[in-house]
Amino acid sequence: MQQFEMPAGVAPEPTWNTTDLLLSQVRTDPEHAIFALPDGDGWRDVTAAEFHRQVAEVAKGLIADGVEPGDHIAFIGQTSYEWTLVDFALWFAGAIMVPIYETSSASQIGWIIEDSGAKGLITHRPEHDEKLSELGELITGMRLRYALHDDGLGKLRQAGASVTDETLEERRSLANADDVATLIYTSGSTGRPKGCVLTHSNFVELSRNVVGPLSALIHRESSTVLFITLAHIFARFISVLCVYGGVKVGHQHDTTKLVEALGSFKPSFLLAVPRVFEKVYNSAEHKAEVGGRGKIFRRAAAVAVAYSHSLDGGRTPLSLKLQHKLFDKLVYSKLRAAMGGRVVHAVSGSAPLGDRLSHFYRAIGMDILEGYGLTETTAPISVNRPEKFKIGTVGPPLPGVSVKISDEGEIFAKGINIFREYWKNPDATAESFEDGWFKTGDLGTLDEDGYITVTGRSKEIIVTSGGKNVAPAVLEDPIRAHPIISQVVVVGDQRPFISALVTLDPEMLPSWLEARGQDPDLSIADAAHNATVLAAIQEIVDTANSRVSRAESIRKFVVLDDDFTEVKGTLTPKLSIKRHAVLERYEPVIKGLYDAAPPTQGVTLQ
Repeated sequence: MQQFEMPAGVAPEPTWNTTDLLLSQVRTDPEHAIFALPDGDGWRDVTAAEFHRQVAEVAKGLIADGVEPGDHIAFIGQTSYEWTLVDFALWFAGAIMVPIYETSSASQIGWIIEDSGAKGLITHRPEHDEKLSELGELITGMRLRYALHDDGLGKLRQAGASVTDETLEERRSLANADDVATLIYTSGSTGRPKGCVLTHSNFVELSRNVVGPLSALIHRESSTVLFITLAHIFARFISVLCVYGGVKVGHQHDTTKLVEALGSFKPSFLLAVPRVFEKVYNSAEHKAEVGGRGKIFRRAAAVAVAYSHSLDGGRTPLSLKLQHKLFDKLVYSKLRAAMGGRVVHAVSGSAPLGDRLSHFYRAIGMDILEGYGLTETTAPISVNRPEKFKIGTVGPPLPGVSVKISDEGEIFAKGINIFREYWKNPDATAESFEDGWFKTGDLGTLDEDGYITVTGRSKEIIVTSGGKNVAPAVLEDPIRAHPIISQVVVVGDQRPFISALVTLDPEMLPSWLEARGQDPDLSIADAAHNATVLAAIQEIVDTANSRVSRAESIRKFVVLDDDFTEVKGTLTPKLSIKRHAVLERYEPVIKGLYDAAPPTQGVTLQ
């Protein structure tokens, strides 16, 4: 059994709650800008003192309106400055936020509100209220209702004018480290969402211990634009960490405007999921292809990957250095400029990025630090260090966190980041722990430096009828990296061989088809049977197969005529595959793969 412990870097603060992270920044430098708001073509800074003042005003309004200590308040909102303002205001008022993804269906929202016992609800946009109209008395019976789109914050500020600073301070300081800070529902990738109880200590001690190992990112001169949803623990924790660390944060929820935001904000680091980095790469390749420079881009990409590999080897040939320098002027510099020109680091989580993209981005001047964690671990268990990151791993445990690999290969974790329990679900809580260690459900290994390599999920391991154990991610990750592929799910449990369900990317497909002399107006259904498309997919499937034994290789694949979506129940709000839902929805298609003729290449079914 492998085990690696990383001692905490600082002594704990048992009397602190999350509000103390903001107050610490205010005491350090009240005039330091920790946020920036869109202002015409630029951004307007918000200082720590100004943010604190606004938080206090809204918190006073919540208190005046009857929000009590420990009340659960649900919030449906877009990634924005207002999101974090509401977050801290609820903490200052002694309340507990229950964040809800704005993409959640009415039934999902109803389940979370009912299960959490939420006493109030805050909505950000009119469309959120429209969705809630389906829930009837569950919503109409709530007395504490606030709509930010209807000047909800202004009304709270006005209501709070009668609340004294002394009353606010009493309420703010009620919670201690062991009290509940938030109730976050899991994305539901393995069943109905469960409420994860995270404490103030989880946020406080993790923030205080992270600033050391990530000092190259988290410092007073750094900045970032948040665009992934703050309802997810990954962005939520980074948002809190940036307040404590003095990082200037901007927001842009509309990803179609992200390039524009990055260009004007010029962040020093980014936070994203692997799909974003895949999209950036694929879009750059597509743009080059359309402009007749596809060969140049592909050559530049190959040189970048080779150059990065040479860095790991300790020796870079002169010819490779010269090619890298040339392509830096022709290609890499343009990619850096598209991201604002100042990004030198990025943190990637939620899924594996893949070696190819990791090497590519490092060679163009942006080190992507992969990390690993779950909602139950307040986001990070581990993250690669800027001064020493190992591509293909998710780094070593953070200070205050211990990791071990069980005899069955499962990753266990213990430490300052581990959640308290699942809300009103003692059985699920008990099942998730063993001798005080949280069982992540993920499989992995540890090297001699404590760096973790995640190899798959224990519940997703496929066992063929021949008894071969297959980890889907090893096959899925390289296939998903192809420009025209949106998603891929490997199947074959208790079947004679491995197959795959593939969906196409409707954004990338038209230009890809046109560049190859095909009709760019082909529908997804027609493209699923197109010989050029099938040949390209077969090629990338063959590449993936080259990484595994024949018994683990994909013998058949089917290209579906639709994509996986949250609306259909096949994706979680953070765009992870709901594998059980996919298997159920496409069971007839899967059955057809195995009932049809012997294994062939490029099989597609209606």
